Formats: sequence, C-alpha cells, structure tokens
Amino acid sequence: MPITPTHKIWMNGELVDWADANIHILTHSLHYGMGVFEGIRAYETPDGPAVFRLTEHMMRLHNSAKIMGMDMPYSVAELVQATKDVVVASGLPSAYIRPIAYYGYGEMGLNTLPCSVDVAIACWPWGAYLGDHGLTEGIRLKISSWMRHDHNSMPPAAKTTGNYVNSSLAKVEALKAGYDEAVMLSPEGTISECTGENIFVVRGGILLTPPIASGALEGLTQDTVTTIAEDLGYEVRREVLTRSDLYICEEMFLCGTAAEISAVNSVDDRSIPCPGPKTLAIAEQYARAVRGQTESYMGWLEHVR
Repeated sequence: MPITPTHKIWMNGELVDWADANIHILTHSLHYGMGVFEGIRAYETPDGPAVFRLTEHMMRLHNSAKIMGMDMPYSVAELVQATKDVVVASGLPSAYIRPIAYYGYGEMGLNTLPCSVDVAIACWPWGAYLGDHGLTEGIRLKISSWMRHDHNSMPPAAKTTGNYVNSSLAKVEALKAGYDEAVMLSPEGTISECTGENIFVVRGGILLTPPIASGALEGLTQDTVTTIAEDLGYEVRREVLTRSDLYICEEMFLCGTAAEISAVNSVDDRSIPCPGPKTLAIAEQYARAVRGQTESYMGWLEHVR
C-alpha cells in the first residue's frame, strides 16, 4: 500500500523530521537482509488514539532480536514510550506503526558481531490491507509453489526482514496469477500460513489453525482471535492441516495486524462458504476490541496520552 508521509520518525532515541530519516547506502542490513521488525496498529477509540497490544509487540521484537543474536539497545518500556511519542507527533487518530531494528553503517561482511544496532519507529495512515471487500466478499487464495522456511534454515519464530523475501515471492506469484493472497506450505507439505497472515478454518464446527511447528509466525492477532473465539463459546484447536482441509472447510479466514480479519471465498478455485457465521461474529468482536468498545478487552489497548 502507498505510504503517506507524516511528521516525525523516531530514530535511535530522537524524533526526526520525516524527510530527514535517512540511512547510508552502505548500511549493513540493506546488503544482507538482517533486521527484525513489527507491524502494529493504533486505533481511534472514545478516549483518543490507542495502540493495540503494544507491549506484546515490543516483547516479540526483542525476542526476534534475541533469536537472531542481535543486541537490542532499547528496553521494551523505552520502545513502548517511543511508539506513543511517534503516534502523538503524527497527529493521526489511527495509524499503522513500523518499528525496525537493523545493523547500521560501519561494517561490511557476514560477521555481524562488530556491527551497531540502529532502531527506528515510523507510523502513517493505513487502510484495509487485503481490500475493503476482504470481509464482505472474501478473497481468493492460491497454494504457492514457494515453500515456507525450514526451522533450521531461517527461524520462522523471528519476524525478520530477510524472511519476507520468501513471502514476497509467493505474494507476487499469486497476484500475477489473478489471486489475492498465497497459502504457503511447510517443508513437510502441510499448511503453514499466508504471506503475512495466520490461517483459521472451520471444520465440524471447530476452529483450526496450524501449529507453530508448521513454520507459521506465532501471531498476536492469531492469539487475539483465539481468545475472542473461545469467549464466544467456540472450540479452537492447533492442528496440522493439509490443502484438502482448506478445500472442504466450512469457513476460512485470515488474520494479522495489517489484514485484520479477512474472509476467504476460495482456495485454488475451490469455493468456500463466505463470509461464514463464525467469521463474521469474530470479526465483529475484533473490530470492537481494537476500538475500545468492549470493556473486557480494554487491557489490550495502550492509549498514547
């Protein structure tokens, strides 16, 4: 989606003007793809802008850095406050937020040990990632020819910049073929996730989502959806899924910070009932939760002021 410039970006402890938030062309991570990041949303609520599950996102950023052997120079609390400062400086009632930690300028080569770690946080307006029709009409999926990473080649538990080369290849392949999104298989041939979203299907009235062992990122939206679904009285299980499970499911939807909740109307041109009743019920409760309209979920929100 196009980026609309705002006012300030937080870089290494300071708010700088959007146009001045630059890096050197020889920045290490630009050449070797070694960085960790998050995708976060701030929503307009009755009490002003609030960031959804902000602390958990920053904890995952720290965990990603640890997995990659990267020494994070800022604490979770410092990054939480920096995020709030960026949102306030933007003046936006709602926004997409992108924190990133990366190896900076000064070293070249595969040895990252001497490299400095730089951190930046930006935010800008953001609409429906998979289109406004994502919930009402649903989206079309294609099983990708590109396989998700093996755990011992690129750790999928870390949200790293380099991992998303794999996702980009699958996404572009699907778009060129006329689909909206791609489903990625694990090295074992089971369902992993989409290029930037976790997968849920309904079979026998039970919500199923692939386990972490299938190579999917442990999604915070996936966790949110699980809580909401169980509060609605639905049973949720993490189970290994095959492509046939997708073809014959009763409902299917994707979830992620960017995509929110998007219903699926077909996989490999096999039609799926869309949008299903469980999908709609969960999507409605999710929309209320992120906007501060459900008291029991207020603990997920951190107001910026």
